[in-house]
This record gives sequence, C-alpha cells and structure tokens, in this order.
Amino acid sequence: MIKLNRKSRTVRRMQTKEYLAGEENIGDRIDKFISQADGELTRSAVVKLIEDGSVTVNGAVPSKNLRLRAGDRILVTLSDPVMPEARPQNIPLDIVYEDDDLLVVNKPRGMVVHPAAGNPEGTLVNALLYHCSGSLSGINGVLRPGIVHRIDKDTSGLLIVAKNDRSHRLLAEQIKEHSFMRKYQAVVTGVIKEESGTVNAPIGRHQTDRKKMTVTLKNSREAVTHYRVLQRYKGYTHIELTLETGRTHQIRVHMAHIGHPVAGDPVYGGKKYLASLGGQCLHAFYISFVHPVTQQTLTFSAPLPEYFTAFLSRLERI
Repeated sequence: MIKLNRKSRTVRRMQTKEYLAGEENIGDRIDKFISQADGELTRSAVVKLIEDGSVTVNGAVPSKNLRLRAGDRILVTLSDPVMPEARPQNIPLDIVYEDDDLLVVNKPRGMVVHPAAGNPEGTLVNALLYHCSGSLSGINGVLRPGIVHRIDKDTSGLLIVAKNDRSHRLLAEQIKEHSFMRKYQAVVTGVIKEESGTVNAPIGRHQTDRKKMTVTLKNSREAVTHYRVLQRYKGYTHIELTLETGRTHQIRVHMAHIGHPVAGDPVYGGKKYLASLGGQCLHAFYISFVHPVTQQTLTFSAPLPEYFTAFLSRLERI
C-alpha cells in the first residue's frame, strides 16, 4: 500500500531493456532493430538514445549506423519523463460502491484516469488520493495508485480501484483469467446487419503512429471483443460490447477494423468522425467481479450519461 502526503515532488524511474540479435537480424541497422523490437520507440528516438549513451551493444556504446551480428547483446536504458508526483485534489467523484478494500467509481467523460505528460492534475487519481486520504494500492507506483484497469479519457463509466495491495493483486488475477466481466455500450458508424458477432484480432502498437494501436500480427497481443446490436438508426448502430481481453483502445480499434468505428472517435473514426460529439460515444456501463476478500460476486451498472442519451435522441429524430 502507498501513502502519499500532500506535498508534490518529482519522480523519475529508470528501466533497462535487453535484446539479443539473431541470425535473421544480421546486417540490420541498430536503430531499425531497436525500434521494431521495442514497438514504442521511433528510429529518431533510438538515434537520440544512442547519442546520449543510453544504448550499448556488447557493453560498448555503438555508432548510430552500426550493423548487427548474430548474438549481439543490446541494452537500452530508458527513463520515464519527469513527472510531478500525484497530489490529492478535492474533485467530486461518483462513487457507486465502497468498502475497506476497494471502491467502484463512475468516471465522467473527459477525465483522465492518472497523471501523465500534459495532464499532471485534475485526474481520477488526484481525486482518489483526496477521497481515500492517500491510502491506495501501491502496486502501480506513485502516479497510478489503486488503478487496477483503465478506460480512456473520453470514455465514461465504471472502474474498480484497489485500496490495498492484496486486493489489487487478486483483482488483477481475475482480469488475467478473464473472469472479470466488463460490458460497454457504444454508438458506431454504419448499420451492422448481423445481430451479434465477435472480433478476434490481435492488437499492437501502430508502426508509424506510436500513439495509436492497430490490428497487427507483429509485436501484438490477443484481443477478443463480442458485440450485439441493441438498435439500428440511419447511418448508425447502438451496440453492447463485452470484453474478453483488455488491450489499449481495444473496442475503438476493433470496431474501426470491421468498418464500424465508434461515433465521435477522433483517432480511429476517419475523416468523418462526427467531431460535434466531442469524443467517442462509448460508456462502460456494467462490471462484475468476485470481491477479493469476501469472495462474493459483485455486479454494478451505471446509466447512460447525458451525452450518450442526447445523441440517441438525435438519431431517433433522423
């Protein structure tokens, strides 16, 4: 468990990643190899790391145009961006459930879950630190205390927060074992003809835009999303989605992949993403899990928020 005081301080963490060049990598440039192996670093970012001395090959700092040989051992040392430690802020929260071990919160659209570059304050974590007097699970560090799983800034809905490390570990195990049920509602573009379906397509980091995810076989992880139609409108479909896995941007990526991006999604929605919505029309309305201490199954639901119902009313009038 982590206890934080109200005084902000700077946090920097270092991590080292190790790679081993194989026969298939003979002759590859070091910057290209690291960029492809890491999945998050661009080649220009790798070159900067090499120039800073943060990359070694067999213990020595290489030139940026080094060509690899089989068996070369590459170490990349990274430091997270300098971030202020999250501080408590008196921000109202919609608490759906709370006990000594966890709480369930209905996050509003537009609220970032935890501090990050560009969003150091005003996040769900800042509000939780105030509400819980700083007593939250410390497994994810000082910038993400208590956060077991996340939803995007412009996705509204239910999140579970762990108040201690034991609860956090047991809840994380449920997510890993797919026994942790999460359901969403969304409005997607286009009319889905079938009543239900499943998207089973691996998701990984986009090769050219590192802020985006994409369906890919390279450096990806299994991703499965089930959906069913709730109502069809002219040019749009209201659907319910159940996550079997929980990858970054999973619903948004999968629905765009099958040609039905979430309405209002500025990242995956294409040129006609309906900017007037102010973000994707996506709400985490249902969650079910086993309480890590009492072993009781807990189920919660959150009504559709005003932005969502207003859009549905608008579609009904078309």
